[in-house]
Amino acid sequence: MAGRGKSIGSAAVGKKSTSRSSKAGLQFPVGRVARFMRTGKYADRIGGGAPVYLAAVLEYLAAEVLELAGNAARDNKKTRVVPRHIQLAVRNDEELSRLLGTVTIANGGVMPNIHAHLLPKKAVSAVNSNNDD
Repeated sequence: MAGRGKSIGSAAVGKKSTSRSSKAGLQFPVGRVARFMRTGKYADRIGGGAPVYLAAVLEYLAAEVLELAGNAARDNKKTRVVPRHIQLAVRNDEELSRLLGTVTIANGGVMPNIHAHLLPKKAVSAVNSNNDD
């Protein structure tokens, strides 16, 4: 008997391991994030909840960007998300644009913009026709 009433071999026999991602209900790999945090030497010690939290944040950001990019693709009558759709999605969202302000998205293009001074002036003839009364 081991310390808590279990036999020595019973812990490993018949029990299927579950990943930390599935325990947390995440799609992003918690174990891989933990490994990157350890090997990156961001701190001497890393708590057990830190990689779970970071994986959840990364998953949320990815889902947000993909949802907005999917909407941009649908607006352009396309079924596949390309870098142009990601660029349009990020730059049209205020918070994502501030987060990724200095990021260059390859093959993303630029936002369509025409400076106000380059636009044609309002028609003057319409104003003069009202004064003919």
